[in-house]
Amino acid sequence: MSTATDTLQPVYRFFRATLVRSERLSPSFLRLTFTGPDLDTFGYGGADQRFKLLIAQDGCPVEDLLAISGPDWYAEWCALPAETRPDMRTYTVRAFRPEVAELDVDVVLHGIGPDGTVGTDAGPAAAWAARAVPGDELVLLGPDRPGSGRMWGVEWAPPAEADTLFLAGDETAVPAIAAIVEALPDDRRVVAVLEVPEAADFLSLRLPAGADVRWLARGAHPRGELMEAAVHAALRELGIARDVPGVDPEATDPTNDGDEILWEVPEAGAHTSCYAWLAGEAAVVKGLRRRLVRDLGVDRGAVAFMGYWRTGARALG
Repeated sequence: MSTATDTLQPVYRFFRATLVRSERLSPSFLRLTFTGPDLDTFGYGGADQRFKLLIAQDGCPVEDLLAISGPDWYAEWCALPAETRPDMRTYTVRAFRPEVAELDVDVVLHGIGPDGTVGTDAGPAAAWAARAVPGDELVLLGPDRPGSGRMWGVEWAPPAEADTLFLAGDETAVPAIAAIVEALPDDRRVVAVLEVPEAADFLSLRLPAGADVRWLARGAHPRGELMEAAVHAALRELGIARDVPGVDPEATDPTNDGDEILWEVPEAGAHTSCYAWLAGEAAVVKGLRRRLVRDLGVDRGAVAFMGYWRTGARALG
C-alpha cells in the first residue's frame, strides 16, 4: 500500500541524452553539455548530486535501457548480456538548467593525452568524452522528480547553525565542490582545498563573498601529500581544529574502521558550528578524516567523507 511519503520518493529512470557542447576547461577537465526530449524532468536534488552515465560498448545500442526503470533497474541492468551491457560510471551534476533541458557534467580526462589520444589506462567514460562530438548520444540514469537528500544522491547537508564550512578533495571532487561553493550564500564562511594534477587545472569559479578556494598542483608529489598539509593549515586558520595533546599513535583509533568503510556522512540534523566535507580517492580522504578527528580534535559528527574512487580498484572514469 502506497503512502503519501512514498509518492515523494524518486524513482530512478534512464534518460536519452544528446551531446550539444563539449568544452575543454583545462588539461584535465572536459565539460559536456547534454540535452534530451525529457531531460527537463530530471530530478535535480542538490549541488553534489550523483548520477550515472551509461556508455555503450562498441557497436552495441543502449535502446533497451530506456525501458528499464523503478526499484529493480539495477537487477535488470545486471541481467543484460555481459558482451552488450553498457559501462556505468558515476558523476556529479555540475549544473542543471531545466528551462532549456540541459545538464552539464565535468569529466576528468584521466589517461587522455593533451592531443586527445586515448591511453590504455583511460576509463570508458573518459575515452567516450575525449572522442565525443555534438550529436553523439548516450543514456543517463537519475531520479525522475525534484527533491533533496540521499535518495537523490545528495550528501551535502551542513547543519543550519554551521557558520564555518570546510571542503577538500582531489580532481574527481572538483565538480561537486565547485557546484557547492558557487551555490552558497555570501554570509557563509567557507574554505575549500582542491588538489589537481597541474596548475593549468586551476579553474575559474563564481565565488560568493567569504569563499576561499585554495588550489594545489600535485605535480610529481604523491596523491594527497600536499592536501594533507594544506588541510591542517586551513583548519588551524579557521579555528575549528586544535592539536590534541598526549595522543598515543599506537592507541586504538576510533576512526580506524578498516578498509571496508569508505563512505560516512553525518546524519542530517546534526548540531555543529562547523562542517567538513571530504571527497576523492578513498584512502586519501579516509586518512584526512582520521587526521581531522584524531589529531586535530574535530568532532566526528561534523565530518562527511566519501571515497569516490579507489586506487587499483578500477579505471578512473
